Amino acid sequence: MHAVLPRLESQRTTFPPLRRRSVSTLQVNLGYKCNQSCLHCHVAASPQRTEMMDGETVDLVIDTLRHVGAKALDLTGGAPELNPYFRALVAEARALGVRVIDRCNLTVLFEPGQETTAQFLADHQVAVTASLPCYSVDNVDKQRGNGVFDQSIRALQLLNSLGYGDGASGLELNLVYNPQGPSLPPSQVKLEADYKRILGESFGIRFDHLFTLANMPIQRFGSTLISKGTFETYMTVLKDAHRDENLDGVMCRDQLSIDWQGYVYDCDFNQMLGLATRAGGRPRTHLRDVLASARDALNDGAIVVRDHCYGCTAGQGSSCGGALG
Repeated sequence: MHAVLPRLESQRTTFPPLRRRSVSTLQVNLGYKCNQSCLHCHVAASPQRTEMMDGETVDLVIDTLRHVGAKALDLTGGAPELNPYFRALVAEARALGVRVIDRCNLTVLFEPGQETTAQFLADHQVAVTASLPCYSVDNVDKQRGNGVFDQSIRALQLLNSLGYGDGASGLELNLVYNPQGPSLPPSQVKLEADYKRILGESFGIRFDHLFTLANMPIQRFGSTLISKGTFETYMTVLKDAHRDENLDGVMCRDQLSIDWQGYVYDCDFNQMLGLATRAGGRPRTHLRDVLASARDALNDGAIVVRDHCYGCTAGQGSSCGGALG
């Protein structure tokens, strides 16, 4: 699983240097435990993982939101809903007026103990960004496991019944697409239109936006590329498709990524590679260090870049909010 890591951590890169502008979003990984084991998962999450953010670190996240003045809290995993402090964190953040995003795999809503999660999300006006890598049952189940497509459709219908995606309730529902293999995503605009038409006609499902994401050559997906002998080919695809104009919109320029232990990274992908932020001149920065520093200590800091960063700037670009241009 980790065969790809030394190749990306130790290499020199030709990727352009980047600096952070501000910290408007904290993206927080609440743990690697998940009820799915998807082939493309850059976190290598699964039901067997045990890493989970504890209550003390959750409190530090809340304090950091106040300290840096972040406007958004982006919760991810694994399945973030499986963390026992998920609801407390959401409620505290919403009480601060912070926008909360739940990166939901949809099927988790039917796990034991999650029967009221969808209603909780609606009650707290949480924006749901839901994984649905295709509108085809065969493609989804191949990538995510048997029965996942049908459960995902049921979950979307449940969210729709609560007002998500209707354009009037304020309950935002976005879907996420990623390619099946080592290729760039198609046009986000065209694919969104296809998703809305097919899901609407076939299942009565409505949603706000589709986000297209490129697969990152790290962790589980990176190891798959190596085993198939296509790692270098995919890296060439990403580098050849690089567009300088996408550099302005990459997510690392305005957000920080926090791991389940409270350590700080420039992005979620660097987190998975163990490439800690160099903010404040430290070799490794924890939320406690952020809270002990001035508010602007993380702004205008150099961002750690490696060749996997080309996955964010290739073609139409890719970020947690979809295409960049």
